[in-house]
Amino acid sequence: MNKDQIVLGVIAGAFGVKGEVRLKSFCAEPEDIANYSPLRTEKGDEYTLKITRQVKNGFAARLSGIRFKDEADKLRGVKLYADRSLLPSLPDDEYYYTDLIGLDVVDTGGEKIGKIAAVENHGAGDILDIRGAGLNGSLLLAFTQDAVPTVDLASGRVVIDPPEEISGKET
Repeated sequence: MNKDQIVLGVIAGAFGVKGEVRLKSFCAEPEDIANYSPLRTEKGDEYTLKITRQVKNGFAARLSGIRFKDEADKLRGVKLYADRSLLPSLPDDEYYYTDLIGLDVVDTGGEKIGKIAAVENHGAGDILDIRGAGLNGSLLLAFTQDAVPTVDLASGRVVIDPPEEISGKET
């Protein structure tokens, strides 16, 4: 997807046997995901979404064209996107995670570490996946105020202050 598409949620699998899906919303107000319907997938499929009820860790929802459990099962892990133009404008100190992808990463001394390749969340908080020539693979860094004190979209960089034991640099 391009930066004009913002991921708003992901389908966690089928819910029940009548074609509903379990939906995890990434919106600040989770139920707002329904306000941006229809939503698209990376493949370009478009779904109208209707939340049917709240369930543990998300919502049960109906997607247009999905009527059976096996159809819902096939959508497990599919991310749902909306056009950026439909989303609210953000204050200067806020951003969408997609805006971070590709930004330069420097340490507190100004030394270039690499670039942000992805922002992940596997349930324990947001993690920056940083990659660069001087790194041994990816540097995975918790996206917290302590570890990432500065995000400067205007200059296209973030400043990190990683703990010594995870500097990620080859020695």
